[in-house]
Amino acid sequence: MQAPLQQSQLAPLADVALSLHAAIIAQPDFAQAAVTYATQLAQVLKCERVSVGVVDLMGHGGVRVVAQSHGAALDTQQDLNRALAEAMNEAVDQATTLSLPASGGFPRVTLAHAALRRISGSSLCTIPMAEQGKITGAVTLERAANDVFDRDELQQWEHLVQLTGALLTLKARADASWYERARAALTVQWARLTQPGEAAFKWLVAGVALFAALMLLIPVPYSVSAPARLEGAMQRVLVAASDGFIQQTSVRPGDRVKEGQVLAELAQHDLLLERSKRESEFSQHAGAYSAAFARADRTTLMVNQAKMSEARAQLDLVEKQLERTQIKAPFDGVIISGDLTQTLGAPVQRGTVLMTLAPAERFRLIIEVDERDVRDVAAGAAGRVALAAMPQTPLAFRVERVTPLSATREGRHFFEVEGKFDALHPSLRPGLQGVARISAESRPLAAMMLGRLSNWLRLRLWSWGWWG
Repeated sequence: MQAPLQQSQLAPLADVALSLHAAIIAQPDFAQAAVTYATQLAQVLKCERVSVGVVDLMGHGGVRVVAQSHGAALDTQQDLNRALAEAMNEAVDQATTLSLPASGGFPRVTLAHAALRRISGSSLCTIPMAEQGKITGAVTLERAANDVFDRDELQQWEHLVQLTGALLTLKARADASWYERARAALTVQWARLTQPGEAAFKWLVAGVALFAALMLLIPVPYSVSAPARLEGAMQRVLVAASDGFIQQTSVRPGDRVKEGQVLAELAQHDLLLERSKRESEFSQHAGAYSAAFARADRTTLMVNQAKMSEARAQLDLVEKQLERTQIKAPFDGVIISGDLTQTLGAPVQRGTVLMTLAPAERFRLIIEVDERDVRDVAAGAAGRVALAAMPQTPLAFRVERVTPLSATREGRHFFEVEGKFDALHPSLRPGLQGVARISAESRPLAAMMLGRLSNWLRLRLWSWGWWG
């Protein structure tokens, strides 16, 4: 146990400690900080050589020599480094300062120090470094063989190493890789499990491990989630039958309509003029036909009869075109697209889509299943869908059909799966969107969490030629 220092000894010691702290902090990494620390310590303590070692973060291999004063190369003196590490381990194992020749006090084991002295031929002293009561390294001091360390010196130097060594330890931990830090943390926890005591911790770990094994190995219900949208069971597109202008409309998207109801009308002015022209032509040919009949002129009669038929056909065509200027609902339903109220008077061409009509009470659910999940979906599978308009009321459905062709939209590659509701909800409307979940074969949580990752990895390995 270290004896307290006198007040007269603390002031110069504090100045030296602050100087060493500043030198450690100024270095960019631990390796340079350790060399600087050893060099300045050698100068302050008037030692021939100072070596610094740290306890392996992994908890294996004991102390490792990391730096020597004056930038001495470690890889050129293997025997000396090995002897230094053994001497540091000797002091760390006994958790005390060791010196040779001994400076008095209780007898200690100094076999490693004796071996080091035979190699270096100098007086030795090894002081352990500690942080929060745990030894984290050691400092070995060497001076001439006839210059023995006395107890008063050792007492001051022990305090100096404790004041400065903790900062060096923090520098070493910060400079370690994430792998070393993680493995060191695991080593500490493993020691808690394998050493006596810590019963509560061991029971906690056993419970967590058992729970994880059950969750990862026991099959649980699995479902495929995918975006979904609601469509009418069928959709009828209403188009312009001829070129013209939009004259009026009586409905907007979302309105319910009845079969035969007039939804919109195209301008009829040109067709009315055309009808008057065709009626006049028909009347003219009919008069000529009657006159030829009265004269019994068979040739003229046949010619005018043919012209009458042509005029009648032209007139019937105009009547059909007039009839088609009225866009009527082919069945009861709801308008899902086509707001013509903002385009009144605008010209349209033949075939232009004006509106889209869908049945009001018949729907189909379209689910966009990702290509990676489509193998888990089969016809007849049950599912539920939560629509954005009513997420609090999930609706049950059955898969009716899996489209064999894929589609691509917004960078997603998917297959369309068609579903049918078990029961209709009065709030359903074509165009609603939500998220569907389709029940699939049960599987362990491990397969759920790692399935996509393993498939992605296999595909990458296959593309690189490392699989199959």
